[in-house]
Amino acid sequence: MALDGVFLSKICDELKTNAIGLRVDKVQQPSRDEIVLALRGKNGMFRLLICVRADSPRLHFTSHSIQNPAVPPMFCMLLRKHLTAAKIVDIRQRELDRVVFIDFDATNEIGDRVRLTLCVEIMGKYSNLILINEQGRVIDSAKRVDLTTSSVRQILPGIEYKLPPKQDKLCLENESAQSIVERILSFENKYLSAAALGTIQGISPIVSREIAFLTCSDDCFVGELTAKQVEKLYSVIDSIKKSMHTDKAVFMTLDGGKKPKDMCFMNVLQYGNGMEVKKYDCPSSLLDDFYYERDRINRITHRGQELFKLLNNLVDRTTRKLNIQREELEKCADKEQLRLNGELITANLHKLQKGSPFYDVENYYDSMKPLRIKCNPALTPTENANKYYKEYRKAKTAEVMLAKLIEQGEGELVYFETVLDELSRADSDAELSAVRRELVDGGYIKSKGGSKNKPEKQLPPIEYRSSDGYKILVGRNNVQNDRLSMKTAAKSDMWLHTQSFPGSHVVIVSQNGEVSDEAIEEAAVIAACHSKASDSSLVPVDYTRIKALKKPVGAKPGKVIYHEYFTITVNPDKKLAEKLFVK
Repeated sequence: MALDGVFLSKICDELKTNAIGLRVDKVQQPSRDEIVLALRGKNGMFRLLICVRADSPRLHFTSHSIQNPAVPPMFCMLLRKHLTAAKIVDIRQRELDRVVFIDFDATNEIGDRVRLTLCVEIMGKYSNLILINEQGRVIDSAKRVDLTTSSVRQILPGIEYKLPPKQDKLCLENESAQSIVERILSFENKYLSAAALGTIQGISPIVSREIAFLTCSDDCFVGELTAKQVEKLYSVIDSIKKSMHTDKAVFMTLDGGKKPKDMCFMNVLQYGNGMEVKKYDCPSSLLDDFYYERDRINRITHRGQELFKLLNNLVDRTTRKLNIQREELEKCADKEQLRLNGELITANLHKLQKGSPFYDVENYYDSMKPLRIKCNPALTPTENANKYYKEYRKAKTAEVMLAKLIEQGEGELVYFETVLDELSRADSDAELSAVRRELVDGGYIKSKGGSKNKPEKQLPPIEYRSSDGYKILVGRNNVQNDRLSMKTAAKSDMWLHTQSFPGSHVVIVSQNGEVSDEAIEEAAVIAACHSKASDSSLVPVDYTRIKALKKPVGAKPGKVIYHEYFTITVNPDKKLAEKLFVK
C-alpha cells in the first residue's frame, strides 16, 4: 500500500501541469501531519494536500474540504507567514526517490524576493515536511529531528538541509533495462520479486510481484529462470520504462468488499479474479478515493479520542453492572422456596425445638414428602421462620427492582451504541461538540464551563435530494434525531431507520402528502449509509409515516417507538448517497 517513486513521479507530472504558476491563497493544517495549500490561478482554485503521517504519507490535489482546528498550530502560522501569496515556480523529484521539492517565488518581511523550497519526504515513519530557505538551511519542519531521535541526520531550524541517504538501487529512468536485468540476475538465491524490489529504485512490493507474475506467471528463485523467462523479464522492464510517463493511467485494487487494498502505476494482473482493479486517469483522484474515508475516521478518532474512551468505559461499566444484576436476579428465582420454608416451619412450631441445625418437616404441598430445612440453631423456630419470611420479602422486592435496573441498563447500552455510531460518523468539530453537549445534558460527563448566555449554534440536518426531487433530511446525532422526527417533520412525512442497527433518523419531506417509491428506496440507502451497518449488505430499513411515531416518557434522546411500518432491504451505496447529497 506504499506510494512508490514511480507513482510519485506521475503525481509530480500532474502537479507540474496544473500547479506551476499558481499562488498560495491559504495555508491550513487540519492535523499535526497534514498541510493543505489552497492555490489560486487563472485556471481556478486547487487544494494541494501534503500528508506526512507514517501510515499514509503523500501529496496530491484533493477535492474534499477538511475541517480545521479553531486555533492553527505554530507550524501552520509559520507557513502562512512565509508562503502566503508565494508563487509555485518548479516541482522537482530526486530521480525516482520519494523526495519532492516545491519551489516558491516569495517575498520576505521587507519586501525582497526570495526563493523558498518546501521539501516533502515520503519515507514511512520518517516522512517529513521541511521549509528551506534559499541558502539551503531549514526554516522549520512538521517534525523536528534532533540527536535523541537520529544520530545520522537532524532536521532543526537553522541547520543545513541534507538529503536522505540514497539506497543502492538502480533508477528506472537513468539505467537501461539490460543493466537492471543483470543486477536482478546476480541475486540467484532470491525470489524474483524480492530481487526486483532490492534492485529497482522507485517501485513498491505490488510492482515487484507484478514483474515476477508477468515474467514467469508465479514467483520463483532467480537462479531457476529459463533463458526464455530472462528474455521476458527484459521485455517487462523495458515496457515499464517506456510507459512510465507516456501512460498517465494509474490503478487501484479492491477486495471482495470493494474496499481499497493497494495502488499501482501499472495495470495489476497478478490477482486474477480475486480482486477488482479500477482504472483512474488522474493520480490525485485515486489517492483521494484511497485515503479520504480512512483519514477522516482517523482524524475524528484522534479529535474525539476522549469521547471514545469515555463511551467505551461507560459501555464496559454498564456491562459489568448488568452481569452482576443478572446473577442476583437468578438467585431471586428461589424466593418461593424461602416462603415455603417459613410457612412449613410455622406450621410445625409445636414439634420443633431451638438448637437444631435443621428441621425435618412434611411438605403438604408435595404429597407430604419429608423436607429438611436448614436453620440457625441459635434462633428459635419462630425466629427462623421470620428469617425466611424476611429473606423472601427481600428477594421479592429485589426481583422487581433488579428487573427495572436491568431494563434501564440495557436501554443505556443501546443508547451508548447509538452515540458511538454518531461519533464514528462525525466529520467536523461542530459535530463532536454536539455529541459532547448531548452527553453533558445526559449527565454522563461534566460541562467544561463557558458562558451560559451564548449557546452553541445548532447544526442543520444533512440534506439530500432524491432523483425525483424529494427532500431527504438526516439527523446528525440523537438530539437532532428527536428534533427532526418529533418537531420539524410533518405528520405526512415519511420516516426511515435501519432495523436493529444504530443509525440516524431519516425523513422524506412529502409533497402534498405523497412520497414516491423511488424516494423511499433512495432514502433507505441513505439511512443504511448513516448507520452502523454502512459496511454491510442487505440491510433491512423500516419506514413509516411520522404520525405513527411516539416518544416514550423519559426515553433517551433518539429513542422512538412505532408499531405500524413496512421494511425494505437495501445495500448501502455511498456513491449514490454522495450523488444525492446537497452541498
